[in-house]
Amino acid sequence: MEWSTIEGGWDEYKVAAKREWSKLSEQQLHGTRGNREYLLRRVQEAYSLSREDAERQISEFLAKQAEKRARKVGAQP
Repeated sequence: MEWSTIEGGWDEYKVAAKREWSKLSEQQLHGTRGNREYLLRRVQEAYSLSREDAERQISEFLAKQAEKRARKVGAQP
C-alpha cells in the first residue's frame, strides 16, 4: 500500500491514527489531511521522538493499515 491511499482516504484512516497516537488532538489529525510529512512532525513533537523514530512509527502504521485492508479485501466473497 502506498501512502497516497492513506492520504486519499484520510477521513477513514484518521480514526486509526487517533488510536495509534492518542496524544494528537482531533484538530491536529484533521489538519494533516493525510499529509505524511505533517503527520510525521506532529508525532515527533507530541512524543518527543527523533525524526527516525517518528518515521519508523509512521511506516509501522502504514504496514498495519495495509494488513487490515488486505484482510478486509480477502474476507469479501
